[in-house]
Amino acid sequence: MPYRRTDNVIRKQAARHRTIIESALLIAAEGGMAAVQIAPVAQRAGIAAGTVYRYFPSKTELVGALIEDIALREINAMQRAADAAPGPVSALAAAIATFAARALRNRRLAWAVIAEPVDPEVETVRLKYRRGLADEVQRRIDAAMAASHVPRQDTALAAPALVGALLEGLIGPLAPQSSAEQNDARAAVQTLTLLSLRALGVVDARARGLVVQTVLPLADENS
Repeated sequence: MPYRRTDNVIRKQAARHRTIIESALLIAAEGGMAAVQIAPVAQRAGIAAGTVYRYFPSKTELVGALIEDIALREINAMQRAADAAPGPVSALAAAIATFAARALRNRRLAWAVIAEPVDPEVETVRLKYRRGLADEVQRRIDAAMAASHVPRQDTALAAPALVGALLEGLIGPLAPQSSAEQNDARAAVQTLTLLSLRALGVVDARARGLVVQTVLPLADENS
């Protein structure tokens, strides 16, 4: 009779998997993806290195799983903020502001996930994350466009372009390094969200109002 894992065993394995990912995340937040090695992750998780290898046979698989986990968290955060907004343009602003505020809250981790040099296999996972960000932004632009709040445009082109601009402004080599301070971070979120709304054709007065009503409270929560 084939062996069947009990619910208790499955729960323990899931909890250990989560512990490994959380330990890898803490290390990446401190030292970037280069610091995510099997031995330090095992030590942080309080388990043997061999146990980590049973879940992730290589560092590449561990880093890929970590990026997938972070991508899910960030996109879900954008979705929750947008879904709570009162209208489609407010939802668009909330999604952008949430992503920006969370990236600035932990810029080292954001850089590690998005821009730090990695193996080609991991780069594939990273591109899926960027695609997921662009898809979420495109969905919000489409909703605002359907409600006639933004001009008609090619959202399949506009969304990834907007994500690229946000990433460069937040964590790219030209991004200001002082935005780690709370006041600077708030101003950066405001600037990037306003820039995004303007680029999509939101009337400036309306865009500024959305920043005050939606963006700044979100920046305060996430800074």
